[in-house]
Parts: sequence; C-alpha cells; structure tokens
Amino acid sequence: MSTLLAFEEALEEIRRSASVRVGQETIPLVKAVGRIIAADIVAPIFVPPHDNSAMDGYALASADWRIDRPFSISQRIAAGQTPQPLMQGTCARIFTGANIPLGADTVVMQENAQLNGNTVMFTERPILGDNIRPKGQDMKAGQTVVHLGEKISPMHIGLLSSLGITNITVYKQLSVGILTTGDELIPAGESLHTGQIFNSNGPMLSALVTQAGHQVTACLHAPDTPEDTESALHTLMASCDVILSTGGVSVGEEDHVKGVLEKLGTVHLWKIAIKPGKPLVHATLNDIPFLGLPGNPSSTLVTYHWFARLLLSLCAGQMTESPQSYLVDAGFNRHKTIQRDEFLRVAIGQDGLAYAHPQQSSGALLAACESQGYLHVKANTQVEYGHSYSFYPFSGF
Repeated sequence: MSTLLAFEEALEEIRRSASVRVGQETIPLVKAVGRIIAADIVAPIFVPPHDNSAMDGYALASADWRIDRPFSISQRIAAGQTPQPLMQGTCARIFTGANIPLGADTVVMQENAQLNGNTVMFTERPILGDNIRPKGQDMKAGQTVVHLGEKISPMHIGLLSSLGITNITVYKQLSVGILTTGDELIPAGESLHTGQIFNSNGPMLSALVTQAGHQVTACLHAPDTPEDTESALHTLMASCDVILSTGGVSVGEEDHVKGVLEKLGTVHLWKIAIKPGKPLVHATLNDIPFLGLPGNPSSTLVTYHWFARLLLSLCAGQMTESPQSYLVDAGFNRHKTIQRDEFLRVAIGQDGLAYAHPQQSSGALLAACESQGYLHVKANTQVEYGHSYSFYPFSGF
C-alpha cells in the first residue's frame, strides 16, 4: 500500500467501489430542487400540445397567397381559445401562443401586413411553416426528459411543471458524517493557546457537503489517540451513510486513522500521486464507505473536490461526470517537475492567461479564495509560458 497510486487510477478505484447508499421517496415537485432523480421521467403529453403561433400576426394557407390579393379576416384567435377551421381564401388574426386553425400552415407577423378594415394584404410571399411552433417542438409524449441520476435544477422544475407533473420520485438525501482529528485543533470562538489552531476543515467540509445537496448528520472531533479515533468512528458508523475525515492519515506517530481503519474494516487505497493531497485513504467500515482526507486545509479542499465529491455523488445516486475544464495558456514558467499530478491555484487575467497564486502551500486557504480554479499540471511536466493546460474552475465542482 506504500506505492503512490496514480491520480486517474485513484479516481477509478472510487468509481469502482462506490454504490448507491440511499433509498427513495416521492416528494412534491416544488420541493425537489437539488434532489437526485431516482427513475427516468417520461413526458406524458406533447409540449406544446398543438401547433401554435410564435408571433402576433395572421394565420393563412400559404398556397392562397397572391401578390395583389387581399385576405378577409374570418376569425380572431387569442391564446387559450379553440379556433374554428380556417375558411378557404381567408386568414385569421392570431396572437402569440394561440393554436393554429385547421387549414392554416403559415403565420405572417403583423409587421409585414397592411391592414385595411377587415382585410389585410401581404406584399411578400409567405414562407410555408413560418412563425409556427409545431406540436411537440419542445417535448414529445413518450420522450425521456429527465434521466435517472440527474440533479433537479430550477429549469427542471419548470420543464416538469409544463408537463403537469406535481410529484416525483427522488433519492433520499445522503447522510454524511465528518470527523476531524488533531490535538492542536480547537473550535472557533474558544481561546487560542500556544501550539493550537482553529479548526477550519470541519466547517469547510460541512459547507462543501451541504452545498452539494447532502445532509451532514454529525461533525465530530477526535484527539490524536487510537481510542478516541475508534470511538468517534463507531458513533458515525451508527448513523451515517458515508464518513469523511481530515487529518491523521499520514505516517507520523500521531497519525492513527489508517491503523484504526485496518482494525475496523478494509483499506482500499492509501497515498495518491497528487500535490497537494498525497496522504488520502479510502476504506470500507461495516459496508460504510470511508474517505480520509489530509489535514492541511488546501489538501483537504483539493481531495474533497476530486475524490470526496465523486464518492458522495455516487453514493447519493447521482449521475457523475468529470468536472468541466477548458484549455488556458499559462502566464508563467516553472521548469521544476515533480512525479505527481499537481493542482495549482490560479487566476485568469484580463489577457486570458492563467497566473499561479504566489502561495501554493498545502496549509494555505487564502490562495483558494483569491483564485478561480485549478491548473492541472500532469506528473513530470514543466509549465511553459504560452503553453496550454487544463483549467478547472472551482464553480465546476
């Protein structure tokens, strides 16, 4: 287990070992934003249900048009009204969203019409089908419109409402337990003594988990002893679907998490070839997935974004995709190479180039707050000014 696992191999191990950990429930659609769909949703109707007008104008049969022939207006059709079949050689005054009458195949917008009493002239030849939204243009009956594993967005709420759907089946929220470790950590608000630091990882992880749509069931802290670590894990195992921890996963004499994991369950991976974030451990405890993140705050953030986020999504039933990236050119040089994939905190300048934050320490969080995302520098790769590298915005996680 001492060999560093390559970045992509570690991601694949998370994907391979994870499975859905939650049941299902049916809830009102209006309360479903951010929830994960537990079954495909199929459109029960066509949207729109009928051909309708995309403009205020005049509905007619395009074959009836002649350059010098006026059309009499035989009916007026507003949205929500049922039209009568169009009388041959006539047109209908029609408004946006109104159903197209039988016999009409085109709508001429009112700006292109010359009205004279109850007749109207169209000086330009109408284009067949112009300004008509056909039945089912948006969705067709029987079409799958939301897929298993998708997270419901406000746009989905509108889409499903347009189908008349009021309740949907979703996965229950994933219950996540968080454990921070370390004698030096104290909660914010207490008096700070020599050798102590405030616990930032617990609040940050809780916020990240909540932002992802999961439920933080418990957030515990354990001093640096095997007994306290084991006791906290037993508490979390009794109430959580997944457990995340920070700290105690390296090789120091006060790092007890890995040893306790080997006692309580099965360790799948330990140490990955990335910077920051090498001492990552993944295990299973009584069938409960566990991911131990490094204790340095920037390492915690990077490994959460790449590994914990993936694990939680899979356990919650969410369809997962790799974070979106795009190529940007570096605005700096770095000739030193390392044998690990590195995720540099960078900002995109007004010139479109990526600039590394001057502080890349694994213990520094201000760099992330003053950056826009990660520049992925693959193992054994230099950074050369003007060369392209994958940029992952924080918002993509």
